[in-house]
Amino acid sequence: MMNRKIKITFILPSLAAGGAERILSFVAQHLDSNKFKPTLLIIGYEKDTIYNLQNLDIIYLNKSRVLKGTFSLFKYFNSVKPDIVVSSIVHLNTLIALISICFPKIKFVAREANVLSVLEKHNPLKKSIFPKFLISYAYKLVDLLICQSKDMQQDMIANYGVSIDKTVLINNPITNVFQHKKAARSNPNILTLITVARLSKEKGHHRIIEVLSKLKFPFKYIMIGDGNEKDTILNLIEKKELTEKVEYIKFTNEVEKYLLKSDIFIQGSYSEGFPNALIESCVVGTPIVAFNAPGGLDEIIEIGKNGYIHNTIEDIVDCLNSLNTNFTFNPEIVSEVVKKRFDKNRIILKYEALFLELMSPNER
Repeated sequence: MMNRKIKITFILPSLAAGGAERILSFVAQHLDSNKFKPTLLIIGYEKDTIYNLQNLDIIYLNKSRVLKGTFSLFKYFNSVKPDIVVSSIVHLNTLIALISICFPKIKFVAREANVLSVLEKHNPLKKSIFPKFLISYAYKLVDLLICQSKDMQQDMIANYGVSIDKTVLINNPITNVFQHKKAARSNPNILTLITVARLSKEKGHHRIIEVLSKLKFPFKYIMIGDGNEKDTILNLIEKKELTEKVEYIKFTNEVEKYLLKSDIFIQGSYSEGFPNALIESCVVGTPIVAFNAPGGLDEIIEIGKNGYIHNTIEDIVDCLNSLNTNFTFNPEIVSEVVKKRFDKNRIILKYEALFLELMSPNER
């Protein structure tokens, strides 16, 4: 029997578009209000918020950078004294972990958002503001590290020296209610492909474009996303003479609509944390063809049922050629594979059990 609600503060750099922002704010909103009292603390500006969050206490520090929020975080922890603090994204996690030394009575939980060693290899711009040795030290300070995928968990253990006992694996939940497509293919005469991802180097758009340049059958490619590689990618599309076959959408709140009218989601990433876009694509019934990469693909894709994973550009081309001729996916099966694994209620229960376990009986 609990004597009081557990006070949990979830901390994020911002509430701008991003997987970590969406998942952690979703968890904060859906915890059992009879057991937990959640607060969402945002380092950045309120004006950057794109998520409509209800029935949740939100505090904005309105700082331009995470490091500039250091004093405010000290002040907050000292005055509010939350039972548990949960942060996400490596630079924020590192800062919070270092601050945790001063607050031994608070339980600190970090949620990693990427397979860090692979991410830094393929996109130097994504390198943390903190050196690797400091990240390793910081992650040893927290009480627990939440990993979204097996690959991420293994990376933290092998490359950052985190004890397996300090890690827990919790996949991302399906956060929305999606429509379900009726037909496997939207048009038997043209294959419609889609990618929803930030336009940055680690997302591998250049190798997707290389695949498209080798296809000999009629197709359309929908590319949704924005990022620092936008001009490079659009120039490559023009160079490969694919402009008329590509529909580029910088940002939309109607991703579901585009997933529903697409036949295949192409994933080009070199590394992921746990790709929410793939889960959402499968939920509506659109299967995945992905380049093999760390970040949970083998936890999302069941080969032949909701997608395929291949190692090379040539293998992806062969796969798409085959699917164009003989499309074997059933939308209901594609959807069911992920629904049974990543149901939001199931994932929220894992978070709740984790938070309850962190608190000893006399602390509740």
